[in-house]
Amino acid sequence: MSKTTSLDRRRFLALSAGTAFAATGLSACAASVNSDEDGGGSGSKTTLTVMSQDNELDKKTIQAAEQALGVKIRFITFDDTKLNAMLAAKNPPDLVRGLGATETPYFAARGLMEDLDPYFAKSSVLKSSDLDPVNDVWRYDGRRQGAGPRYGMAKDYSQDQMFWYRTDLFDAAKLDHPSATEPLSYDEWLDLGKRLVKRRLGKVKVYGLSATSLGNFSTLMGMTASAGGSLFAEDMASLDFSSPEALKALKWLLEYTKADIGPNVANPNPDGWDWPTYQANRMAIACDGYWFGGAIGGDPKVAEVSRFAPAPQFGGTRVSPTFGATGYWIPKGAKNKDAAWKFFEWYFGGQPAKDRASSGWGIPTLKSLHSQMPQGTALQKQAFEVQQQELDYFKVLTFTPYAQLAALDSTLNQVLPPMVKSGASAGKVADKLNSLMNDQLAKGKQVLG
Repeated sequence: MSKTTSLDRRRFLALSAGTAFAATGLSACAASVNSDEDGGGSGSKTTLTVMSQDNELDKKTIQAAEQALGVKIRFITFDDTKLNAMLAAKNPPDLVRGLGATETPYFAARGLMEDLDPYFAKSSVLKSSDLDPVNDVWRYDGRRQGAGPRYGMAKDYSQDQMFWYRTDLFDAAKLDHPSATEPLSYDEWLDLGKRLVKRRLGKVKVYGLSATSLGNFSTLMGMTASAGGSLFAEDMASLDFSSPEALKALKWLLEYTKADIGPNVANPNPDGWDWPTYQANRMAIACDGYWFGGAIGGDPKVAEVSRFAPAPQFGGTRVSPTFGATGYWIPKGAKNKDAAWKFFEWYFGGQPAKDRASSGWGIPTLKSLHSQMPQGTALQKQAFEVQQQELDYFKVLTFTPYAQLAALDSTLNQVLPPMVKSGASAGKVADKLNSLMNDQLAKGKQVLG
């Protein structure tokens, strides 16, 4: 995230999730920065069409890009339905904002993304040797992420199962602070949440633990990986919540939901996301990655009592993944690919990248910029040290090409609340999820062919 990111978690999650690709007709586009509609515009400058969010690519950044690159930028507000329509109509934007961790297989398998390896090979700005390993989520070889052509690049990222905590609430509860180097077990983490929650007249007044801020499916993927397994089968065409590793993660999520110690699928946070609640001293632990420190650092009183900690683990395999790696990709049908690549070099390797690196709102995706991460305050120094140690445990978790994250999260959101309320066993929940999600994956595979 950039330091200009709007503090609106509902919007962040909605724009991050994505929806199933639909072969619909081209819909009307959002208002653009300029009136040129074709590739060349009315003058001699190329018009570069970029689909993004205005809080990531604001007017000031657009003006700087136009001046630096000698192009006109036509801005389209990111919208999944609109993107799908433009792709289906073979009139895509030149650049598209996306989440590499969960979207790369879906779009690459459909032949919609440009192979950027030839551009990286020729670039003197974006060198493959300087790319942070997180950029491998933007690679796909037809079977798995992490290998094959590069289809995009992340602008910044976090290891999203790391967490922040408030020392004042820990001290008030007479609890030891979590280690900055050794991860808690998930059971220890849940126990802390139960000890830290505060209720009044049966209602939660202070959340003990917010564990699923980036959605339930991504959370379960990461937990299953730390238990030494994978939700998806080897061919990514099916999943199994009843495997020993996945069932362990599912049982944990069900216990967390039943305990009602933090925002959950059956009882969401009325604030919409963690920051307003954490800032108001009504949340002891927030499972949000390094980027959350950008918000904390803006409030000196909260910064004074906040610390960063490693991702909890089940003990089988220490894994600390990313669920976003938000960045950009160039559609195969884009009209101005060379101009789009120039934007890549400027945005990912030029001044904007340096500004993001020093803001504290995310880890830079060029290794050469890691040294520019902020360390000027006690909070920033502590977070930097914890984060640097955690980098060793990053791992690419392959996502399926047969469904999009929003569809799978939607199924979880429909299934879990009534089954938690009824007291259904984890085994029955797993069977229900397997049935519904595998049907989704089978339909996706049939469509893809």
